[in-house]
Amino acid sequence: MSETILLILALGLVIDRIVGDPDWLWRRLPHPVVYFGKAIGFLDARLNRDGLDDRAAKLRGVVTIVLLLALSAALGLVLHRFFAALGPVGFLAEAVLVAVFLAQKSLADHVRRVADGLREGGLEGGRAAVSMIVGRDPKTLDEPAVCRAAIESLAENFSDGVVAPAFWYAVFGLPGLIAYKMLNTADSMIGHKSPKYLHFGWASARLDDLANLPAARLSILLIAAGALLNRGGRAATDALTTALRDHGLHRSPNSGWPEAAMAGALDLQLAGPRIYDGVKVSEPMINGPGRAVATSEDIDVGIAVFYGACTAMTSAVLVIAMI
Repeated sequence: MSETILLILALGLVIDRIVGDPDWLWRRLPHPVVYFGKAIGFLDARLNRDGLDDRAAKLRGVVTIVLLLALSAALGLVLHRFFAALGPVGFLAEAVLVAVFLAQKSLADHVRRVADGLREGGLEGGRAAVSMIVGRDPKTLDEPAVCRAAIESLAENFSDGVVAPAFWYAVFGLPGLIAYKMLNTADSMIGHKSPKYLHFGWASARLDDLANLPAARLSILLIAAGALLNRGGRAATDALTTALRDHGLHRSPNSGWPEAAMAGALDLQLAGPRIYDGVKVSEPMINGPGRAVATSEDIDVGIAVFYGACTAMTSAVLVIAMI
């Protein structure tokens, strides 16, 4: 971690916190992740052929993700050297690019729309808003379940949409950041366990789990810090103890950490049974001793804890840079 990289990261975090993902910009320009999707789709169409045996599909999937990561890291290196040659202008340009790959304001805005939807449009308004950020069937959700889904999405995406890209940028600069975003996009496109991608997407899914491991653990400290800033020492302690106790109750090796921390911070039960594509997924409740009924006010408090966690992260980056 160099001082310059950390200062660029801190500025990128501030820019993302203030500006987010403005709709007016991305209506006119394609987001960089769109190009990542096109590259993944290109290789998927050419290498993931029908009739491949399991071993061949897995091997081609490994080749696909290695090639994508190599190209994205090389792109990051070229861009960093280009920005470095521009002096202060390049410093600002790289910070803006870093901000593009973070999701503080956009995540909070999407989750806040769920609370607003419940208040303005009742249950149907909440279901419509939450359907934009979660994969479960919104028609099966009552109001507390809508609220829990929004809070779970907030916690999970804090880890892989904010902490993880910031972490990999801090460690490896733009090559690390762009490679991580490519990997995360590949996992969402080809890393699921459908018949077509069970073997071809195996490497992408496993590498994504590995890449998100450090951020998931760091996220519980940041959520605890956000709870301390907004709810006091008891909430911060509950965030840590619940994460350490209940993270393994989640089906994901990483998502359970931030979700359990947020559950403890809010004194709320999260996760539990839900329905995806008509199939019921039975999971235990995280933070079973917590409150069973979530409300739109809990979403508001969750966003406050989330923003506190983001503030703690930006502050930590600045402190490390100065040290």
